[in-house]
Amino acid sequence: MTTLSFHEPHKKQEGARVQRIRTLLTAQFNPQHISLEDESGRHAHHQATTRGPQQGASETHLHLHLVSASFEGIGRVARSRLVHEVLADEFANGLHALKLKLQTPEEYDQEEYAQENQEN
Repeated sequence: MTTLSFHEPHKKQEGARVQRIRTLLTAQFNPQHISLEDESGRHAHHQATTRGPQQGASETHLHLHLVSASFEGIGRVARSRLVHEVLADEFANGLHALKLKLQTPEEYDQEEYAQENQEN
């Protein structure tokens, strides 16, 4: 299995909501890999507004890639529901959209292998 890192050094500093979500998901799923990207600025059709009373309330659109053994034997919809349950308070307090890529370590490794073979 590939060793995966939690933080990518080229990423900008995370906002408060992203930090809270990372903490919640790490505690719940013990991920081998987690990456969260704030895509709020890419949604020009949305007004730049603060949604909710918490710090980081302007972080409304996120992209999550989570690799965890917790997802083994669980289908895509059920995985999504699990993540949404953990983040229910964030959705109630302004998180508007969450793009998900949820994988088991085996799925992640297979995808990496396929990508490497395409490059060769």
